[in-house]
Amino acid sequence: MNRLTGNLSGPQTLGSGRGFWGAFCAAVTLAALFPLIGNAYTVYNFAYLMVWTFMAMGLSLIWGYTGILSFGQTAFFGVAGYSYGVISINLGEDYGLTQVALLGALLIAAVFAVLIGYFLFYGGITAVFVSIVTLSITLVLETFMAQTAGPEWAIGEARLNGYNGMTGMPPLIIPWFTGQIYVQGITLFYFLLIILVAVYLLLRMLLNSRIGYILVGIRENSERTEMLGYDIRRYQLLAFLIGSTLAGFSGVMYTTWGQYLTPDAMGITAAVLPILWVAAGGRKDLTASVVATIVLVYLSQRLAIMGDQYALVVMGAILLIAVLFVPEGFVVAAVRFIGRLSRKKMR
Repeated sequence: MNRLTGNLSGPQTLGSGRGFWGAFCAAVTLAALFPLIGNAYTVYNFAYLMVWTFMAMGLSLIWGYTGILSFGQTAFFGVAGYSYGVISINLGEDYGLTQVALLGALLIAAVFAVLIGYFLFYGGITAVFVSIVTLSITLVLETFMAQTAGPEWAIGEARLNGYNGMTGMPPLIIPWFTGQIYVQGITLFYFLLIILVAVYLLLRMLLNSRIGYILVGIRENSERTEMLGYDIRRYQLLAFLIGSTLAGFSGVMYTTWGQYLTPDAMGITAAVLPILWVAAGGRKDLTASVVATIVLVYLSQRLAIMGDQYALVVMGAILLIAVLFVPEGFVVAAVRFIGRLSRKKMR
């Protein structure tokens, strides 16, 4: 147990010591108290911001730590979202089996990830070709789902509806001793907060463990890592599986949040945005990816009030500045700058 908890802080993740964990506990506490002071709309919107952090953490694991740039995370987002919709509409409120829909959607996304990952990594596809293949998969899925508007495109009671979008999915329902709990509103907020904290801590332990060191070794020099006796394809597939399943969880939570899903969720714009969030925050760090995602998704919302084009232009400018001038990411650069200032004051 001590060995596991000791992996919470390590060289592969940003932040350690009392200062960092004090700030972490304070942030979680403030988030837990937020529904008590915020109005219903603001709380609901903050839940929306948290939805995207799972996809960002998954992409950080795949791209930032393992060195595999995947443009296909929205494919798993969409597959899981539509799977949840189909299963929940057919087995939802009437049977109280939306938790089965959640698990089933994640299982489908995971199996899809294993199939794609197997052919990618065991097929010897590397570097930029992984990006091309994963982007192609995303665009093929978007194109396919866009032409499912006719009445013949139905699975049981669930209509796919093409670009009109699938609707009518029930919220997640969790059985409890006192009866069923509908995961909506404030309950959805707390559900996402608990899962976010748990996934974040588990990923920190994974990345600071032996597996994390191997993943970073693959990123830095895959040939040397393989010469040391590691089957790098197995670890690449593991990272791809975990990251893609997290993207699928974001898809399910987005579907339950809005009870609506369209093929646009797998479009080219949707595929680029997670890469932008992770790159701008600092793709090689989990914490930076989470912070940047929350900030940039919120900024996109504010800019979208004036028009979608403003949000896209500003997001593109942020990515350009990050790539050219702050390749380590804004959040990582800011933390290191503050650290240097603190050390100077201590001298």
